[in-house]
Amino acid sequence: MTISVRLNEEDSKLIKAYADMNNISLSDLIRNAVLEKIEDEYDLKSYNKAIKEYKKNPKTYTMDEVKEELGL
Repeated sequence: MTISVRLNEEDSKLIKAYADMNNISLSDLIRNAVLEKIEDEYDLKSYNKAIKEYKKNPKTYTMDEVKEELGL
């Protein structure tokens, strides 16, 4: 799949310089940045969900309790 992105000249130079400085292709740089952004947002949503659940029942468990519960 091919995706086009329109950039002004200043942004284009900055992105190309960054890719060159890190010895990676523009495609790899952009793909990695987008995937990282998606992962960060997913992690934040998961965190917020976990905090919401924790606030409903703020009980915590020790590692030993977790191992015992799981039969490890």
